[in-house]
Amino acid sequence: MILNVQRQIHDQIAGAVRQQYGISDVPSFAIEVPPNRALGDLAVTVAFQLARALRKPPRAIAQELAAAVGALPGIARIVAAPNGYLNLYLDRPAFLLARLRGDIPPLRTDEKKTIVEHTAINPNKAAHIGHLRNAALGDTLVRVLRFGDTPVEVQNYIDDTGVQVADVIVGFRELERKTLDDIRRIAETTRFDYYCWDLYARVTEWYEGDRARLAIRAAALHDLEHGGSETAAIGALIVDRIVRAHLATMARLNIEYDLLTYEGDILRLQFWARAFDILKAQGAVFQQDKGRLAGCWVMRIEELDGGSPPAADAGAASMEDAGAELARSDEDGDADAPDAREKVIVRSNGVVTYVGKDMANQFWKFGLLGHDFRYRLFGRQASRRPLWATTSEDSDPAAPPFGRASRIYNVIDSRQMYLQALLGQALRTLGHPEEAGNSIHFSYEMVALSHATAKELGYEIAPGSDQAKKPFVEVSGRKGLGVKIDDLLDLLTEKASAEVAKRNPEFSPEECRRVAAQIAVAAIRYFMLKFSRGKLIVFDIEEALSFEGETGPYLQYAVVRANNIFHKLREREGLTEADVLGALEPRSADELVGVGVGESIEPKKDDSALWALVFEASRLDEIVEQVVRSLEFSALAKYAFGLAQMFNAFYHRYPILNEERADRKRWRAAGVAYFRGQLARALDLMGIEVPQRM
Repeated sequence: MILNVQRQIHDQIAGAVRQQYGISDVPSFAIEVPPNRALGDLAVTVAFQLARALRKPPRAIAQELAAAVGALPGIARIVAAPNGYLNLYLDRPAFLLARLRGDIPPLRTDEKKTIVEHTAINPNKAAHIGHLRNAALGDTLVRVLRFGDTPVEVQNYIDDTGVQVADVIVGFRELERKTLDDIRRIAETTRFDYYCWDLYARVTEWYEGDRARLAIRAAALHDLEHGGSETAAIGALIVDRIVRAHLATMARLNIEYDLLTYEGDILRLQFWARAFDILKAQGAVFQQDKGRLAGCWVMRIEELDGGSPPAADAGAASMEDAGAELARSDEDGDADAPDAREKVIVRSNGVVTYVGKDMANQFWKFGLLGHDFRYRLFGRQASRRPLWATTSEDSDPAAPPFGRASRIYNVIDSRQMYLQALLGQALRTLGHPEEAGNSIHFSYEMVALSHATAKELGYEIAPGSDQAKKPFVEVSGRKGLGVKIDDLLDLLTEKASAEVAKRNPEFSPEECRRVAAQIAVAAIRYFMLKFSRGKLIVFDIEEALSFEGETGPYLQYAVVRANNIFHKLREREGLTEADVLGALEPRSADELVGVGVGESIEPKKDDSALWALVFEASRLDEIVEQVVRSLEFSALAKYAFGLAQMFNAFYHRYPILNEERADRKRWRAAGVAYFRGQLARALDLMGIEVPQRM
């Protein structure tokens, strides 16, 4: 890793500046990576920052500092470049050996607890491709934060009292005339999340046939929120079975959680009542006494960064489909005109809108509510990690503490930008500006299908239709027009299995399928990450699954290829990896040092492709730090792809197994071992496992 070196260099050069020039407050300066290694491995800009204050040219300052700094641990030499940079050349053999031997202490952070809430699929049907990006982004965020030792709590919000659950209840009772016992038998004898998928689409059509039927939906929603009825019991059964199906789907994608937060518990445990009291006491909400919103409790809306709030209720778009908002009272459509400045928090009938429940939950996450959930052990996940859930019953005394975070990331698509801004506004209004600043909406755009993929998955697009004219195919879970994640994983696994079997005829069917499942996950997760999160994704099966190009399988194969080198070294020469690394001799490391790097100020060509690979592999922690700052995971994906490309080019140009000189063979193998470990770590950050063989 490179960040330890950079930070050590920064501290020592800052100390040299203080001593050389008597400056107590050293200006901020950067440590950069030059465009090629012949110019140094690292370049320091401090001379440029000091030039004006010292009234000296940067070159002169660089020369003085190069002499003043003296010897630095791990640095072979320091050169003052004519343009004013301080160019530093690392002690290459020592650098690689220290990392191979694990002699580099991990970077520690002083970050306080962080909560990442992601996935949050409505528990009314099977998870679909539109949920993939949320889960992949959220889980990768968790992994990169934990990479830096940030304590992270992963939450998955379960909207068990929402309109979508009410819709499925209505479908069972009104369309199918099923009782609670009937529904339980269906849940035990069918793929229940798939069954509810079809039922949800049917009930949507049923509403459209007669809008008066929406009153039935409203009644079901009311019963769900108040509990203690057969409607609530049916809802609880549906939610439990669907949530378990979702968790099984996410487990296939290597995604786990710490806590399932149930919206019903926010209501039953009076979280909202407490939050409402706080909001009223601080004047953050007031009861409107005139106009369309008379009787509603509303929040005045500050002007957001993007200008005025939308004319239509942005909450509609926060759901799976805007049409689902039909279930809400008309009072939720709270903006009569583009310049409206009020958001309904509690309707005139006393029912809290879901943004109100979100506020209560956000207050709890920061430890500002004065209330806590009760907890039950929901089960064990694939890693045997416990999964906890909130409950309104007695709390399990073994439950760990939850909530009370210093920073919160809510991973929700970009259509919720307006409502997420209201959470920050509420915190500021209550006198918590720091928490408002640390209430982060991790937004992203949606996922569509390529026409080829839609056709392969059974979509029939009518020629000449509006859909046929678009460059991609939109999906709608509400209309039953979507791709279930499990179906997509199954299809990708089937395709990958055929390719694995062709490449490895000695594999059993079980081995082929196990490797193919890992490839399928890599294909999906890398595709979800390689694009900027502000860009709409058009998912294409053939592109995602290709073993060539910028894909997850391509990256997996690079690590497998590196593994194969060590397998063959053992088979041919009886050399283990430990044997190779244990015999490394720094004095014979010309393969790593590069014979063209001279000692003069004028750089010569650096011909060490091996060092270029090692140095690039060492930048993983630097890339992760950039990713955490920018929240742009495409940078991590592209870094991993570039590193794999660099290795493949090295592999074809510089043989290891057939290299006659033992010292060259060993140093090349050592560099490949380091590359392999770093790329495997990068893949793990993206939730991608590496098969033993492909």
